[in-house]
Amino acid sequence: MAPQFVDPALPKRIDRWRSPALGLEMPIVSYGWRGQPVLLFPTAAADFLENERFWLIKAIEPLLQQGRIRVFSIDSINRLAWMERGISVPECARRQALYSRYVEDEVVPFIRHVVGDGGARAITTGASFGCFHAANSFFRRPDLFGGVIGMSGFYDLSPSYFMGYSDDNCYFNNPMWYVRNTEGWPLDQLRNHSRIVLTSGQGAYERPDMTRDFHDLLDRKGIGHLYELWGHDVNHDWPWWRKMLPYYLERIGC
Repeated sequence: MAPQFVDPALPKRIDRWRSPALGLEMPIVSYGWRGQPVLLFPTAAADFLENERFWLIKAIEPLLQQGRIRVFSIDSINRLAWMERGISVPECARRQALYSRYVEDEVVPFIRHVVGDGGARAITTGASFGCFHAANSFFRRPDLFGGVIGMSGFYDLSPSYFMGYSDDNCYFNNPMWYVRNTEGWPLDQLRNHSRIVLTSGQGAYERPDMTRDFHDLLDRKGIGHLYELWGHDVNHDWPWWRKMLPYYLERIGC
């Protein structure tokens, strides 16, 4: 018998369309029926159902069943960009920029339509590479998103992926770079109308320094946020993310 990754009684729906931005068929799965919308990104080169297969949806199932959150999970395109060998950095950055357009111009309107609120600002979240995408989506457009829960991730592509190269696609999709220069109403949104969590373990394969560096940047910008490092026994792995996500959703009032 196949494992039941989610309660069969929990509303679950899969939609898909051919993205005008990406030229790819992009699926999206939603769980629940009401509550704060949450946009969930997969790790590394994974797909839209990864978070379900690794029991992360099960971990937040009580919040879904209580109608406190409604979760949407989408595909990554890392396998076609940053994690695809043989593609130049400028082309990877171009594809990343197209992915950001897909999230902003297609996923956000879809979520707002489904939840019946044209002004809904979803909370973004993800672990590892999913944390990067969650943070990039939120910090690029705090008018579209209401906050981020970044787990065990990084906020700067340049050390590992840019190879010394830079262009506008790199700059405007690298939070460590563009947040430094954010001013005006976007900065006001980040300071006064957002819920931000940065967290990481300090155990095997974690890089808490990456979280700490971004925390320091937010402090310098006067952007309030919850920053916590978990213990040296907390590894870069699903059992810990299954503890982190429900805990921080509760902490930010979902």
